[in-house]
Amino acid sequence: MEEFGTRAQRLGALFVLGALLFNYPILAVFNVGATVFGIPVLYAYFFVAWGGLIALMAFAAERRG
Repeated sequence: MEEFGTRAQRLGALFVLGALLFNYPILAVFNVGATVFGIPVLYAYFFVAWGGLIALMAFAAERRG
């Protein structure tokens, strides 16, 4: 049962991180007119942050102990 509590805490922390990453103050930093490899910086940030959160959630959900 302890493993479930720890896992739930990790996933809860990742939820808070995601809420912060996709909220106004952080998004305003990346809302510029520049591009990265031809992709607007804001769109690149969305995909990188989203992919990173998915990877971290998969790691937290599958991790033993």
